[in-house]
Amino acid sequence: MIKMIALDLDETLLNTDKTISEKNVATLQRLHQAGMKVVLCTGRPINAIWGYIKQLGLTTPADFTITFNGALVVNNVTRETLAQSGLKHRDFELLHVFAAANGYPLDILDFEQVYPIADLTPSVYQQMLKAPMAFTPTDFANLPDHLYSKAVMATDAAVLDQVVTNLTPDLKQQYHVVRSQPKILEFLAADMDKAVGLGQLLTHFGWNFSNLMAFGDAENDLGMIKAAGDGVAMLNGQPEVKAAANHQTPTANNDAGVAAYLQQVFEDAIN
Repeated sequence: MIKMIALDLDETLLNTDKTISEKNVATLQRLHQAGMKVVLCTGRPINAIWGYIKQLGLTTPADFTITFNGALVVNNVTRETLAQSGLKHRDFELLHVFAAANGYPLDILDFEQVYPIADLTPSVYQQMLKAPMAFTPTDFANLPDHLYSKAVMATDAAVLDQVVTNLTPDLKQQYHVVRSQPKILEFLAADMDKAVGLGQLLTHFGWNFSNLMAFGDAENDLGMIKAAGDGVAMLNGQPEVKAAANHQTPTANNDAGVAAYLQQVFEDAIN
């Protein structure tokens, strides 16, 4: 039985203009009020998506969000951490050498702020993120020695295509590398993705992945799509996501594809 619905944001729950359609809002609110857990899953911090959380009414003491692509599971009301994992300063050394040798930018994120690596090519991540996080330019050698959530390369899509082509076997082994947007490439711990955070949250409620329905469109959604009892790819999703999914939405994100699928599956609860 499905008890939890996990939702990617960009090009999944959100329209291309970064809004949630009224149909998606109304459908998810009804299911949430009926007792379904609705969980947003994103690479962003919770502050950056708080408007969406409030809009959907995910503000009870039992509501959680998966942030930083699975590295942090946080309670929506108390902001207490249910689970957290990540990387240390030394874990990024290989990536820094690669970026320096090829003229690529790099931003490293902890769970509170972003460190644009000042001794590398300038990044466009701050302009793209548009989130209430502090950006503190720092040379790689001077990064604080504490836990980090991930690193990102943010630049032109054509440059990132080149980065992906140039990734060495060591880099692929050291990091879980995912393209979350055409202009953003993310480097996570090797065993990290959204499914990790969702697994921790399901365990918290005494459930397992058979109780999960997950919606996504892109490479960084593959883990949860494959793990979920019902992995649902967006009609506008990437081919590899569609291939991994159990089902596909009848319409695209800009046509409330999430709601269209949910209304098929949970007709009695919604109507």
